[in-house]
Amino acid sequence: MKVAITGTGFMGTVHAEALKRLHIEVVGIHGSSAEKSNTAANQLGIAKAYSDYEALLQDPEVQAVHITTPNRHHFPMAMAALQEGKHVLCEKPLAMTSRESSLLVEAAAAKQALAAGVNYNVRFYPLCLEARERFRAGSLGPIHSITGSYVQDWLLHETDYNWRVLADEGGQLRAIADIGTHWLDLVQSMTNLKVTEIFADLKTVHPIRRRPAGEVQTFSGPLEDQGETLPVDIETEDLGNVLLRFENGAKGNLFVSQATAGRKNCLRYEIAARKGSIGWDSENPNQLWLGHRDLPNQTLIKDPALMCPSAAPSAAYPGGHAEGFPDTFKMCFRAFYDYIAAGRFSDPPPFPTFADGHREIQLCDAILQSNREERWVSLP
Repeated sequence: MKVAITGTGFMGTVHAEALKRLHIEVVGIHGSSAEKSNTAANQLGIAKAYSDYEALLQDPEVQAVHITTPNRHHFPMAMAALQEGKHVLCEKPLAMTSRESSLLVEAAAAKQALAAGVNYNVRFYPLCLEARERFRAGSLGPIHSITGSYVQDWLLHETDYNWRVLADEGGQLRAIADIGTHWLDLVQSMTNLKVTEIFADLKTVHPIRRRPAGEVQTFSGPLEDQGETLPVDIETEDLGNVLLRFENGAKGNLFVSQATAGRKNCLRYEIAARKGSIGWDSENPNQLWLGHRDLPNQTLIKDPALMCPSAAPSAAYPGGHAEGFPDTFKMCFRAFYDYIAAGRFSDPPPFPTFADGHREIQLCDAILQSNREERWVSLP
């Protein structure tokens, strides 16, 4: 399998490194300019630097495309790759609107010998897969609540700026779409329960941000010393609360923030069922909290020898050897390419699909509508 990447920012680098760890050859990379393509190719040790996306698609060596560009490019790039007969693994969100994502679901379904996935990599933390297997085994009984948060601080100051804060580049939702959808995808995939109704209350902390004269990279740090800045009106949210109702009657709530000082990248969940609870924190990803009413609580340390047989293969290293953020990409991509290698495209994919990506955009549509109209909104 030979792969090309479009996008040379933070995510493009993460994808390239994970693919190399799987010994999957990255034959080329494409950036927003010839200069960025060449720089990325040199830095990452990739042979080809494409001058434009069409050149990438026309390269006969390329069998799969990884899309890591800004959000507004995802739909046309994914559609073009499918039409050229390439497997596609796209960063989230799959598209800017649910109309676009529905068209991609249809296009992927028509290409029965192609894999089409969305990189909700948080699913692939070993202990999240362990939690999924425990819930699906039914040993904890019916689920009655799902709560949690996803918080960061990289957009706390008015001088913090990135293309993601712009509705035209990233979409009308930002914090929810950028990180909140990871939480929503994760808890639904673990519990096998879909969200059916939503009530959202969102807030823009900085209606005006100060943009530097030149563009900045994601997570590049404070901009106070970068010289001249320009005011930019901001329509997207910095934080918000979302109340949730699930299809089995379970209740939930999610808090999302990109303006919480000290939290760099912290996803948490606590899922309570009739016979016990499970909790997890991405800042301590190798520990799974197991809550009991009538027994001492437990902490399971990541160890494939102690995990469910179906979840243990997701842990690449023995107990006591920590696994984290980069490993989730490797495991997501391994599931994607193992599926392609098996060639059984009628089997349920073991990775997040375009249909999953479409569902997340429908959730975002409902959250946006709920916040504007201040009411509960049902999912289609």
